[in-house]
Amino acid sequence: MPSLIGAIKINSVGGSSVVNFGDSFKNAPASSAKTNAGAGAFNTGDFIQTNTGLSSTNTGDPDLSDQNTTEISGV
Repeated sequence: MPSLIGAIKINSVGGSSVVNFGDSFKNAPASSAKTNAGAGAFNTGDFIQTNTGLSSTNTGDPDLSDQNTTEISGV
């Protein structure tokens, strides 16, 4: 199905990232990771002003596994 894409700004693309424009059958990650960050840590843009005051991040995780990924070659 055709699509119209507006303005796009890509600052950087990591080594295992996928950037796709238009039609796609399958996009799947080949790896997974867990990241902990405080309030306002993942804001993006050119002119950001964040006033968070006191911030605390709970990093405790009782699970043994969270995101199980399996890469199938040849698909």
